Amino acid sequence: MDQKSDKKRVKKSKSKKAEAEEHEEQLKRLQETQADFYEYMKEHDKELLKFGAADFEDDADVEADTDLEDTEKEDVVETPKLEIAKKGTEQKTITSAMVDSWCKLIREDAKLGGVRSILRAYRTACHYGDDTGDDQSTKFSVMSSAVFNKIMIFVLSEMDGILRKLLRFDETEGMGDVINTRPWKNYNHLVKSYLGNSLHVLNQMTDTAMISFTLRRLKHSSDFLSAFPSLRRKYIKVALHFWGTGGGALPIVSLLFLRNLCLSLGSDTVDDCVKGMYKAYVLNCQFVNAVKLQHISFLGNCVIELLGTDISASYQHAFVFIRQLAMILREALNTKTKEAFRKVYQWKFIHCLELWTGAVCEYNSQSGLRPVAYPLAQIISGVARLVPTARYIPLRLRCVSMLNRIAASTGTFIPVSMLLVDMLDMKELNRPPTGGVGKGVDLRTLLKVSKQSVKTRAFQEACVYSVVEELVEHLTQWSYSVAFFELSFIPTIRLRSFSKSTKAERFRKEMKQLISQIEANSEFVNKKRASINFLPNDIAAASFLKDEKEARKSPLSQYAEIIRLRAKKRNESLVESDVIVGENSAVFGKNAPSSDEEDDEDKNEKGAAAFSSSWLPGSDAKEKESEEEKTKKKKRKRGRKSQTEKKQDEEGDAGEDDVVEDFVLSSDEEEEEDDLFDIGGDKDEEEDDEAADEITDPEPKKNSKKTKGTYKTWHKAYKKTKKKKPRVA
Repeated sequence: MDQKSDKKRVKKSKSKKAEAEEHEEQLKRLQETQADFYEYMKEHDKELLKFGAADFEDDADVEADTDLEDTEKEDVVETPKLEIAKKGTEQKTITSAMVDSWCKLIREDAKLGGVRSILRAYRTACHYGDDTGDDQSTKFSVMSSAVFNKIMIFVLSEMDGILRKLLRFDETEGMGDVINTRPWKNYNHLVKSYLGNSLHVLNQMTDTAMISFTLRRLKHSSDFLSAFPSLRRKYIKVALHFWGTGGGALPIVSLLFLRNLCLSLGSDTVDDCVKGMYKAYVLNCQFVNAVKLQHISFLGNCVIELLGTDISASYQHAFVFIRQLAMILREALNTKTKEAFRKVYQWKFIHCLELWTGAVCEYNSQSGLRPVAYPLAQIISGVARLVPTARYIPLRLRCVSMLNRIAASTGTFIPVSMLLVDMLDMKELNRPPTGGVGKGVDLRTLLKVSKQSVKTRAFQEACVYSVVEELVEHLTQWSYSVAFFELSFIPTIRLRSFSKSTKAERFRKEMKQLISQIEANSEFVNKKRASINFLPNDIAAASFLKDEKEARKSPLSQYAEIIRLRAKKRNESLVESDVIVGENSAVFGKNAPSSDEEDDEDKNEKGAAAFSSSWLPGSDAKEKESEEEKTKKKKRKRGRKSQTEKKQDEEGDAGEDDVVEDFVLSSDEEEEEDDLFDIGGDKDEEEDDEAADEITDPEPKKNSKKTKGTYKTWHKAYKKTKKKKPRVA
């Protein structure tokens, strides 16, 4: 029966070939006999005249040469030249010789049968170890890591170019034109098989180097995903997961993959990517320490980079997300409850403001994100004034820094000087420190400081010097303005008042130096202003002191360089030797990065290092950890917990610096729920400070008798559990 069907198929292909040749002869005769009609067809319907018997012949030859089964069966092709080793009576093993033969057929002979065979072997490799059910009679298996390595390297490195040749893909054309062609109808199932199996193996991989190599190779095939919307959404989801949780170079590779998708596939993909990245960014910003700040900054830069792929679509998202922040702030201003304040005074909210500040500064043109600069500045100003207490000076300084960045990038005046000089009038900065010298306070890593830190000399110095730095940045931006004398008049008076009231000689000296620089700059501007004859609102005012601004000749510009250098040295001195800001900042998983120097532009990368291990998807990757590894991990966790407990006992104010705790005592939670948050009432200053404490998350207070007993009871129980070692069956 098989021989008869083969003969019928060959005879049918020959008859079709003869019909094609006859039709080609008819077109030639038409050109000779009816030249006018032929020219008309050539102008209006050129595709009908492109018929050729050679194209039909190729398809017939492919159909005859590749004696393949239906592609939906997803089985490896049995070719007469290849010897297939059988394992028992059920499963067949793919050998290294078979893979070499398929690669030779593709590279030297350009046979379609080799392409289909290697793709089926690739599917088997990607699904190795999966639960395939009871029917194993037609399944093949990859028995060695060497064969798995060879299949993965070849397919990921070569398949994109092979598929583009089969589809006759022209780089100047879009996928919309390719989808309507005949090669796409014939071979689109091969593209879908390649992309679908690659997605499956990405979900199974755990090694960072293997995932990075796979994403690098798949980035070149991102054009094909426009034809498969469901696969495109799944790829975006997987890449976002790797971007937010991967280690080493994987976040950068994932970002490049997503960026390439956005550039290739248009606004629909941009919408999905921006929403997903913004959500992942917010989730990563919930808890912050010195090390994670660099990581969060990296994620924010990634989001800003992706926004630049489509500014018009990004503006819509920026408008919606900034409006959400405004609604949260409005609720806090209207209700004035501790829950509403807590939604604003948290790292998540502040980092969202910093993200959109960076985006506005990056794309500040009229056609970019400049229109959202005004509402964003209004929100930041409202957040800075929400709770005017000394413990939230770090948060206010962050807000002022954001406003200074927006003003510098957009060239718009934002009155931030009052936000700064108001901090100098707080009683905590004008009275002698009662808490001693204290430990150095890094205001960059805090939103709120503890009660003990507020009373220290280190906190006073950090606040005063930070206020001077931000005020210098603000005034330097307008040190060449024709109205500098007017806008610096009130801040100068307030600085003189603080200089007279403070009892610290170092602060008085700092203020006098700043005042002298402001007065020198005012004199510098007034000399130039005396010789002009235009009004401040004239267009000519924009060119006032233009040459001096380019040369940075104003006294404040030169003083700002000194202040920036001093701030840099002070920040470096605050970094402890055992906690380096930015060290391993890209580590999100459990494994440390092996190398960050992988080059994405190397398209000829072989990837031998990526797949050279004995890992096979579905088998070794899913094995349980050994008993020794589990014990080591538990010991490390216990060590970290014990160090945290010691630090809390020494400071005497657990969780004041936004430390996230694993346990929250129910008694403390109930006590804080009973307290009321009230600002601007008839309470004295100490009660106002207690009310401001309620904004942060509920924390165990060791000073209260009830909580202290409960804490000791829990601590004793915890020590007992540490002595018991888990038994592993």
